[in-house]
Amino acid sequence: MLSNQALYLFLRRLIQKNSKNYHEQIQIKDDSIGNSYEKIFGRFLDENVTQVDIQDPYIRAFHQISNFLRFCELLIKSRAKVVCINLLTSQEANDQAKQTQARQLNEIKEHLLRKYSIDLIIQYSNVLHDREIRFNNGWHIKIGRGLDFYKAPEFKLAIGSYDLDLRPCHQTTIDIFHADSFSAKSS
Repeated sequence: MLSNQALYLFLRRLIQKNSKNYHEQIQIKDDSIGNSYEKIFGRFLDENVTQVDIQDPYIRAFHQISNFLRFCELLIKSRAKVVCINLLTSQEANDQAKQTQARQLNEIKEHLLRKYSIDLIIQYSNVLHDREIRFNNGWHIKIGRGLDFYKAPEFKLAIGSYDLDLRPCHQTTIDIFHADSFSAKSS
């Protein structure tokens, strides 16, 4: 049974979405927990999602690529029927780091295609700044820190090392829009 508050929030979101003026903002506080990718993105991953576009200039270092991998795992576990992920990111500066980044992303690409029939298209841009995730069911999510809003674990076997619901976060803002809200503003 839904509480009155939960019912109110559900109805408010439904009305906002249907009014074509949907905008939701989530403030993640510094050191807060309970902010897993599943909690933040899961409700937007319905069976109509077949393509995901990710723009994040910081999918370069190992921990950032690991966060991207965790996001891909969420896509696989969700109700979505993803067949294509488009990743636009920037490249590492030095040649060795650039090769490591390309190798790690290509490992994910090959595994997604071989095991899950998901095509990962990787593109690079040196002028990319904004961080955004778009699902082809109309949901657009802008995250101030991109996928990298989790703090490093205190030590290798600290609680929260593997379960992101238990991992402390950096402060960030998440803006959620629906594509209908863009067309409503322009008309």
